Amino acid sequence: MAGTIIVANWKMHKTTGQAIEFARGLKDALFKKPVAAAIVVAPPFTSIGALAAEFNGSNIFLAAQNMYPASPGAFTGEISGEMLVDAGCQYCIVGHSERRRLFGEDNALINAKIMAALNYGLMPIFCIGETLLEREVGATLMVITSQLKEGLNKVPANDIKKIAIAYEPVWAIGTGKTATPGQVQEAHLFIRNLLNEVYGEKEAASISIIYGGSVTAANIGSLMSQQEINGVLVGSASLDLASFLAIVNFN
Repeated sequence: MAGTIIVANWKMHKTTGQAIEFARGLKDALFKKPVAAAIVVAPPFTSIGALAAEFNGSNIFLAAQNMYPASPGAFTGEISGEMLVDAGCQYCIVGHSERRRLFGEDNALINAKIMAALNYGLMPIFCIGETLLEREVGATLMVITSQLKEGLNKVPANDIKKIAIAYEPVWAIGTGKTATPGQVQEAHLFIRNLLNEVYGEKEAASISIIYGGSVTAANIGSLMSQQEINGVLVGSASLDLASFLAIVNFN
């Protein structure tokens, strides 16, 4: 069965001091009231080492927001999977819509990142989703299919359970608009069925499919009530500790 994953994606927010303050509050809260979910924090690269020290021995995991797929070498400004593992990460967000839109990342590069992450023992949080225009012209399922199949190209069946899929409709990220629970359930079920076709029912059932797109404490309950939603990728609502804890403690 797929496990529940709740991810805080801080994007380009928080100094190291601010990150440590948040981490201590989160750790204390979850020590007092543990939850039946994997709680993952994705800080900027500059805070990963400090948070690894803070989260050591706790039930909170660290994710990087990005990585470069090459082995160590002459790639100025880039971070390898080996470096992320050494710094204390267990997860890595791959293919986020902002990376696709702002930095021109295509499915082939994202596939290379997924393969590299798996090679270094990182769990990719693989993001897919359509733009507003693609949804309006009825291309949602076609976009999801191409992103999923090309992103997972040559990923073997015995590795697919080491990947989480994040459905994040681009039109619902940072806009205040949220896909309805029914829309998300429909997309997640479509993704699950695609995974069934490629990897088989047993393997597909073990993959966590989470939702990202203006997730808040107000809508987390209705989202998580859907059978195929195995967690959430939280953006702005994860920057405030009280807000994020309300999401973590949704039930």
